[in-house]
Amino acid sequence: MIEITDPSEANEGIELVDLNAVQLHAGSLRARRVVVRAGTTAIALNTSNVRLRTRTKCSEGLVAYVVFGPSSTGTVNGMPVRPDQLLSAGLGAEVGFVVEPGWESITFLLPAMDLDAHLSVRKRSSLLPPPGEAVMLSAAPDVANKLFAWGRQLAETAAKQPELFNVGERMLAALQIEFFEKLLAAIGVAEVFKPSRSDRTRQRQSRIVKLAEEYVLAQNGANLYVTDLCRIAGVSERALEYAFKEVMGLTPVAFLAKLRLHRVRQALIAATSGSTTVANEALRWGFWHLGEFSRAFRKCFGELPSETLERNRE
Repeated sequence: MIEITDPSEANEGIELVDLNAVQLHAGSLRARRVVVRAGTTAIALNTSNVRLRTRTKCSEGLVAYVVFGPSSTGTVNGMPVRPDQLLSAGLGAEVGFVVEPGWESITFLLPAMDLDAHLSVRKRSSLLPPPGEAVMLSAAPDVANKLFAWGRQLAETAAKQPELFNVGERMLAALQIEFFEKLLAAIGVAEVFKPSRSDRTRQRQSRIVKLAEEYVLAQNGANLYVTDLCRIAGVSERALEYAFKEVMGLTPVAFLAKLRLHRVRQALIAATSGSTTVANEALRWGFWHLGEFSRAFRKCFGELPSETLERNRE
């Protein structure tokens, strides 16, 4: 079990996915991840107490299915999650989540080749998620809830009694079989979710935000104008601002400031003795007023940037 109190550490403890997180609202982050492995498969319980934006991509060769807690609220690629839904992510697919406080989800991770082999024998190859795509599935609420409850109970047991899972291969092989059967039973009765007109609008807004965000990160801290983001996304300033407010709950300027704060923090955490200074990293990411930068940093992360740098050097 991994307790996460810093968004920069959101990818800790699970090499099966590449996960990048930005904390959207101030407050003490208390997120949790529990990973249970059985042979070539794994499940991961993820929770959060604050609003986060994450971009998640499975490691090479893996596909993922995500089922949401019955009280979880948030969006997946801009679309609101519902308790009767499952997300399927094919090889190489990147998924953008915005999760609200109280978020809970179970992610099923498995090799695409293994899943394809099972589905081919059962004549159900159509259930394999397409490479590079994230598809929302719709099932009866009790189907999704049962799958989530099974995964959560397994994860909670592993967190409390990890020694139970440090046993022979035979027990883990039996667990892997149950893993497959539970998952296939759920997706076997699910259908591809048909988004409404408002859902499609949210998806377009999510793509606008992603384009703007990727551009900012590619510039490696260069000073940018909102004009640049409008040009890259191919939208008006009004459309850009509306998209950010709908998807992130923040203006473009406010979100990008948070994104740059996270990049400074990551650089300070990764720094070795004498390799950089707070001022160098702040200026590199476009923070010209160091006093205002320090106050914003402390509000976001609960400590001064100098404390982050010194603590990690020690």
